[in-house]
Amino acid sequence: MLTTTKEISVPTRQAVELINVTGLLQRAVAESGVREGLVVVQAMHTTAGITVNENADPDVLHDLILQLDRIAPNHRDFRHAEGNSAAHIKSSLVGSSATVLVSQGRLVLGTWQGVYFCEFDGPRQRKLLVRILGE
Repeated sequence: MLTTTKEISVPTRQAVELINVTGLLQRAVAESGVREGLVVVQAMHTTAGITVNENADPDVLHDLILQLDRIAPNHRDFRHAEGNSAAHIKSSLVGSSATVLVSQGRLVLGTWQGVYFCEFDGPRQRKLLVRILGE
C-alpha cells in the first residue's frame, strides 16, 4: 500500500470565502502514483474547514456563506478574546476534513462536485494536510 502525505499552502484573500482546491488535490493524487484508494484532506486551522459541494454555480457558494453568517453571526456577547468566535463556530459546523475516493488515478466526485477550503477568519496563509492511501 502506498501512503503519501503532502502539505499544501492556500492563500486566502477575504474574511470569509470558499476556495475550490479540487485541482490541487488531483495534482497531489497524480504525483503520488495511487491509482485506487482514497484521499483525506484536513484544514490545519480552528477557523477554517473543508467541504464537498457544487462547483458549477457560484451562487451556491454565496448562499452557503450567507446561511452560515445567519447561523453564526458575530456577537458582542462572545467571550473569546480574539473576536473570531463566529469563525470557530462555522468551522465546527462545516467540519475540518473530507475523504474522497480515488479510482483510476482520479478523484471520484459527482458531476457537479468540488472540494472546497472554507476560510472563516481571513485573509491568511493557510495549510491543508493531504493524506493519500492506496495502490
